[in-house]
Amino acid sequence: MAKITTKRTLIVLCLIITFLYGGCKTTTLRYPKTRRINQINTYHGINVNDPYQWLEEDVRHSESVKEWIDAQNKITFEYLHALPHRESIKNRMTKLWDYEKIGIPWKAGNRYFISKNSGLQNHSVVYTMDSLDGPQQILLNPNNWSDDGTTALSQMSFNQNGDYVAYAIQESGSDWKTWKIRNVETGDDLSDSLIHLKFTNIAWNNDSTGVYYAKYPDPDPEKKFLSLNKDMKVMYHHIGTPQSEDRVVYYQPDHPEWGYDPVVTDDGRYLIITTHIGTDEKYRIGYLDLYNPNAALVDLIPNFENNYTFIDNKESVFYFLTDNNAPNRRIVAIDIHNPDPENHREIIPEASSPLRAIDIINNQFVCNYLKDVASSITLYTLDGTYVRDISLPGLGSAFGFDGKCKDTETFYSFQSFAVPPSIYRYDMVTGQSTLLDRPKIDFDSDHYVTEQVFYESQDGTRIPMFITYKKRMSRNGTNAALLSGYGGFGIPVCPYFWSSRIVWLENGGIYAVANLRGGGEYGETWHEAGKKFNKQNVFDDFMAAAEYLIDQKYTSAEKLAIQGGSNGGLLVGACMTQRPDLFAAAVPQVGVMDMLRYDQFTAGRFWVDEFGSAQENKDTFEYLKGYSPYHNLKKGIHYPATLVITADTDDRVVPGHSFKFAAKLQQVHQGNRPVLIRIETRAGHGSGKPTCMLIEELADIYAFLVENLQMPYPPQ
Repeated sequence: MAKITTKRTLIVLCLIITFLYGGCKTTTLRYPKTRRINQINTYHGINVNDPYQWLEEDVRHSESVKEWIDAQNKITFEYLHALPHRESIKNRMTKLWDYEKIGIPWKAGNRYFISKNSGLQNHSVVYTMDSLDGPQQILLNPNNWSDDGTTALSQMSFNQNGDYVAYAIQESGSDWKTWKIRNVETGDDLSDSLIHLKFTNIAWNNDSTGVYYAKYPDPDPEKKFLSLNKDMKVMYHHIGTPQSEDRVVYYQPDHPEWGYDPVVTDDGRYLIITTHIGTDEKYRIGYLDLYNPNAALVDLIPNFENNYTFIDNKESVFYFLTDNNAPNRRIVAIDIHNPDPENHREIIPEASSPLRAIDIINNQFVCNYLKDVASSITLYTLDGTYVRDISLPGLGSAFGFDGKCKDTETFYSFQSFAVPPSIYRYDMVTGQSTLLDRPKIDFDSDHYVTEQVFYESQDGTRIPMFITYKKRMSRNGTNAALLSGYGGFGIPVCPYFWSSRIVWLENGGIYAVANLRGGGEYGETWHEAGKKFNKQNVFDDFMAAAEYLIDQKYTSAEKLAIQGGSNGGLLVGACMTQRPDLFAAAVPQVGVMDMLRYDQFTAGRFWVDEFGSAQENKDTFEYLKGYSPYHNLKKGIHYPATLVITADTDDRVVPGHSFKFAAKLQQVHQGNRPVLIRIETRAGHGSGKPTCMLIEELADIYAFLVENLQMPYPPQ
């Protein structure tokens, strides 16, 4: 009788668990066997074994890598699609995603333009109209460019009159793009086609007879997604001629690592060429007088010591945003007829908050500052006199404020973690904001709260963090929490809305974003505190955020997941290898996982300014190896449940990073927590990904987290 009672009790318990957590999963996954090779790489006399280096090969030209991907995806998708709540999560996410999304309007010439998505379209459609409330005509519809949605609109550049638009077509998420030119009035494309362009904008000349752009040599088809990008040139293309006849405007063959950004001033007179080496935002600036056909390029800022970002000009006076003697940036004016540094005139001095973006509209500087990671907008005259602050709806992020010097209106959006982006028109003369659009979503933001807290990192540095959750949530340590961050390249992580996150919040999950050093939340000083030999500060900040959430009873180590992409994927990989006990689940996406070889591929060489290179010297090699996620996986450790995410055509952070990390993690991991890699096909680093693909990926992520954090679903 005792046995019968015990058996019945177990059945009842299992039914309860099934209802609450989606089933009792006790099956141990059998991972595909990954071949190991005897590959020894030597750095400064030190040998490093790299048994999975063969996984760096391009899948398009390696049958063994393709077979490995197929085997990994088979076990991954079998696991994910068997999760009991995946379909309901996907259905709810699809419903939440299905609302009209309207972008920030902009103006070119006398025409207005706007991008809109009816809800579940794979890509937004670009419309043109003569007035804001006038009839809209489709200009560009990427949804018709491919059957599976993997061909996307990437960039646009309009001529001064708004008669023509140059637009970039992106295939499978690759950074390599093809540019076309369209007549706005007729909707017809011209014969022009600029192929194999990467990391460039298009700048129209004054009479719209040609465009300037930057170009690397055409890639070797077999190395297109792996080879380093060097030998960029600034080119001029005359409309109506083949690309083969384009002429070189500027090139420095002695500096193959230099890259260029060409911009034509609004008055059409000058071509500004910003020269960069990596991602360090230390620029040389040169200009070409386009009114003088015999003019040579003039070096205005002849070194890479500071950031100088061109804003606009008034005849011979050029305005720049710079961090020269101002880590939070200031605005200076340089007269090209009197350009010596001692003659640079300060217009707006450095403030206590970093100045992140700026434009000149209605002959006023529109300055977008970050104050404790929230937007603050201030207007100044061209001589630096304060005009007014623009009142925003609350604590959040304001984007937009683009326009020309003569414009009397501009547009912006405002959003936060639980507040979807609303679109406003701002009258530069009256100072009034007018609401143009507020999304209608099956979600009540009043039921949620976002708070900003400050916590101490390991060295005592005060770090901000946003935490979003349901009102009246009990802080008892039992809530599931998802912590994300970035911490690199001077990029701030500001409050932003993502409809898929609602599924997490509705289910009682906490969403936290830590504003780590290495980002741009507090200017260049904050960035410098998290780069190169200071990179460990970033990981310490993130792990301290996790400890704060646990200490303050928001969650516990058994209920805490971490997520991050690209440099944020490195963050997740480093922290889960340094403190595997601190997290129950991890989702590193398109991460930089091999810090010894990252600079051997595509855009990796640009990041040496941020990370340093193992090739430089022994100290840098040892520092990088000390935190490199791939090299710090150890046998016999209980790592968090891990879902590695990458794509086969990612030519920004090549997928070999994630392949090698997942293969080694599967080899050394101890315990029954799943270690899976999800490899998307015909997708890149993230941009251009169609809605249908995004929803599938996000449904997999949240279903994985619900399962492995044992979250009640649906919410009780």
